[in-house]
Amino acid sequence: MTQNWRARPLVSHDVIVNLIASTTTATGLKVRCQLDTNEYPTGIRVSDDQVKQVLVERNDFHGDWNYLSPPATETIS
Repeated sequence: MTQNWRARPLVSHDVIVNLIASTTTATGLKVRCQLDTNEYPTGIRVSDDQVKQVLVERNDFHGDWNYLSPPATETIS
């Protein structure tokens, strides 16, 4: 994806973060955004049993996109 819906080029992380952070709605929603520059390991395998332990509460409207994942009460190991 090289452009956003406003047809502004997404040429850097700063542009993307600022665009997201400037999002508002008529009802007063304001969005805060910051770039996460941490490094995360790749190649971690998650078993089917571990996936089943993740709590997911799907919204009635487009539950595949809109959902809550409340904190688990136990650590998944």
